[in-house]
Amino acid sequence: MPGAKSEATGDFLTFPLVCLQRSRPAGSVRVRPGQAFNHVRATAHFGGNPPGGTEEGTIVRTHPIAWLRGLVAALILAVPALGIAQDAKPFTKEQLDQMTAQVALYPDSLLAQLFMATTYPDEFALAYQWSKAHPDAKGDDAVKMVQNETWDPSVQSMVAFPEVLITLGDKTDWVKNMGDAFLAQPEDVMDSVQRLRQQAQKAGNLSSNEQIKVTAQAPEPTTVVVQQSAPPPQVIVIEPAQPSVVYVPAYNPTSVYGPWAYPAYPPYYYPTPPGYWFSRTIATGIAWGVGIGISNALWGGCNWGRGSVDINVNRYNNINVNKRIDVNNRSTNWNHNPDHRKTDYRGGDNTRKQLERKRDSGNREQYRGKTAGRDGGRDASRDASRERAAQSMQARGVDPGRGSASERAQKASRDVGARDRAGGADRNAAQARAQSADRDAARQRAASASRDNALKGANDRQARQQVDRGNASRQAAQSRPQAQSRPQGQGASRPAGGGGARAGGGGGGGGRAGGGGGRRR
Repeated sequence: MPGAKSEATGDFLTFPLVCLQRSRPAGSVRVRPGQAFNHVRATAHFGGNPPGGTEEGTIVRTHPIAWLRGLVAALILAVPALGIAQDAKPFTKEQLDQMTAQVALYPDSLLAQLFMATTYPDEFALAYQWSKAHPDAKGDDAVKMVQNETWDPSVQSMVAFPEVLITLGDKTDWVKNMGDAFLAQPEDVMDSVQRLRQQAQKAGNLSSNEQIKVTAQAPEPTTVVVQQSAPPPQVIVIEPAQPSVVYVPAYNPTSVYGPWAYPAYPPYYYPTPPGYWFSRTIATGIAWGVGIGISNALWGGCNWGRGSVDINVNRYNNINVNKRIDVNNRSTNWNHNPDHRKTDYRGGDNTRKQLERKRDSGNREQYRGKTAGRDGGRDASRDASRERAAQSMQARGVDPGRGSASERAQKASRDVGARDRAGGADRNAAQARAQSADRDAARQRAASASRDNALKGANDRQARQQVDRGNASRQAAQSRPQAQSRPQGQGASRPAGGGGARAGGGGGGGGRAGGGGGRRR
């Protein structure tokens, strides 16, 4: 192994010389056994003849402890060169706005799929080459043409929009940084897009037209996360004016957003290359090209409230027939798959391991009916089922609660027991009320019957009294002696005389008086 030769002749000891330059492999230096040193004034060999054509130098004597200290310091500085990953600093707000300015005015669904695809820079470059070779292929037909490629579905979906791929595909630094930013700081990236949309709207360059529909919505409640800045006061949503026709906007970021807030970080501007069917000149504002017919190739969406992107499952499965998502809900959260990326992540191996764990967790949860998401990974279908179950439990008076399954089961048992006890108490109270009502009704019926009987008895007595008086009257009449016969004359004269007297006037009276007088004598 080549190295630096010591001043004295003799045997040589070879040790590695730490290289502080990442792009060069470590060389070596040979010193005499027992030779102490603190630095080597030599030209190390880096795989070829060094400058000057020499590999010799001088050794400067020093104390062994100083040599060890120097070696430790060199090893510490050499950690990045040896491939031991260090966590990268997050992108600043200025850097994020600088990157997203090129695409922030894309329709939400297209923007979501672009963010997904940039997390796979190797495959993005392959799709770029494919689109350059097939510039006329677009829409669903183009996506079907690459179904047999091993690319991630988000990358495959980009061939539906050759303008996007051909404009950005050869900007490898932008693609990698954009993908790394979205993986590490999705909330900050989404907030950056909203900031720029607000600026474009204030500058008068973003409004609904024949190509897009622009709406402002109140922001959804978000989970508390560490973000560089507060989220925008409102959310601006951009959708195709016609769901089946998508227009890719072309604009100059240096002017469409109005005065740029960060002169030290001017926005990146990548105009559409000339010579293609989508090429066009941009003066001011937004230049709209030719609409692209889409049925299922556009399946992404932006979840602004959670700072993430999601997938329309029906559309996704209709176009990705070989890579279907097996969930029972209409939408699911997107999850990065490190298997589709060979390029190093910005955070190095640590980031890759974290993403692999997240993917594996997402796969396990998807197998159980969930999908990985920003909040730890829950499938909307499973959540919907749980929500329906919770509502059903609440309707029955049971609080579904939170916590582990055993805790929820214990709580449910307690709730059921309490409900049963309450139900028993309610039943007892109802029975008591029913019995009391029955007793009251019985008393009322008895009282009513007594009154009726009393009245009936009174009426019966009156009837009996009348019968008795009638009977008594008849008996008295029968027991009374028959009256003596009146005189013939009188007896004959009474009816006749009486009649005559009545007919004649006062004769009747006289006859009655005379008769009376005769009996007294």
